[in-house]
Amino acid sequence: MSQFWSPFVKDLVPYVPGEQPKMTRLVKLNTNENPYGPSPKAMAAMQAELNDDLRLYPDPNGDRLKQAVARYYGVEPAQVFVGNGSDEVLAHAFHGLFQHGKPLLFPDITYSFYPVYCGLYGIEPKQIPLDDNFQINVADYARDKAGENSGIIFPNPNAPTGCLLPLAAVEQLLKQNTETVVLVDEAYIDFGGESAIALVNQYPNLLVTQTLSKSRSLAGLRVGIAVGHPDLIEALERIKNSFNSYPLDRMAIAGAAAAFDDRDYFNDTCQRVINSRNTVVAGLEQLGFDVLPSAANFVFARHAQKDAGELAAALREQGIIVRHFKTPRIAQFLRITIGTDEQNLILLDALKAL
Repeated sequence: MSQFWSPFVKDLVPYVPGEQPKMTRLVKLNTNENPYGPSPKAMAAMQAELNDDLRLYPDPNGDRLKQAVARYYGVEPAQVFVGNGSDEVLAHAFHGLFQHGKPLLFPDITYSFYPVYCGLYGIEPKQIPLDDNFQINVADYARDKAGENSGIIFPNPNAPTGCLLPLAAVEQLLKQNTETVVLVDEAYIDFGGESAIALVNQYPNLLVTQTLSKSRSLAGLRVGIAVGHPDLIEALERIKNSFNSYPLDRMAIAGAAAAFDDRDYFNDTCQRVINSRNTVVAGLEQLGFDVLPSAANFVFARHAQKDAGELAAALREQGIIVRHFKTPRIAQFLRITIGTDEQNLILLDALKAL
């Protein structure tokens, strides 16, 4: 603590990102990065921006990217918001849409940035337990009287479980919660789910966020988006322009737009990850793991006879890093990113030996 801190800082519990080790010759399966590189068209678009124009500010609105997202999803550019990674987009949503003096609802096992943002913006969190199968039960979110929450947020597929809430269930939740914003955080939707963006024209309180870090292999670029009713987007724009008018640089706007336009590369790499995930699940189950059904680019697995922490430590000794959460209900699970076929084989062989 320091006498120079603002009073609220001492009570903050910051988010802890996944480890980014400096070790070489590492099988890194802990932060859900895509094993395949970005679209060649995205790379070319970024390289084209390396010129004297870098002396100029980028487009503060990111219109080129908004138009690419609008084309891809069949919405209007006014329904699209872009920011510096989906975490920044989420922060603006917490700040601009969830500060109503009532609890914000989200799952008890979920993306650990949500309670951090609640602490940062003075929002009361209300965690709704997943069921015994680690699934979101939509009915559990209807127990509060209409309008008695500040909003609802959840990842779909959920993280770190990887479990998917079908689009029909998302719509059921929207029908029972019409007075406040429902934010669906779709960081992993492209690996096995149907985007709720299909519903934004029917439900003015629906906001959908996505990232280019996972399915479009641009974690190093930091680009996130939101899609929803123009009124919701305007709130995010007001927050953004009161915080940082230029969240995306010229290369980020160009590369992200090209990544959305390169549908063939996107579809191919997503399918490769899905195929590899099926192989990893089968291999883990043969070794006695219980694997939750995943629609993400990772799996969540536990072994009845082996301690998860000990397994993670033993894998690390062999240069294989996976994510272990030392939190209630999931302390015996490992979250394992789907890697290349070679990385997946190294992982399964190491687990077989253990």
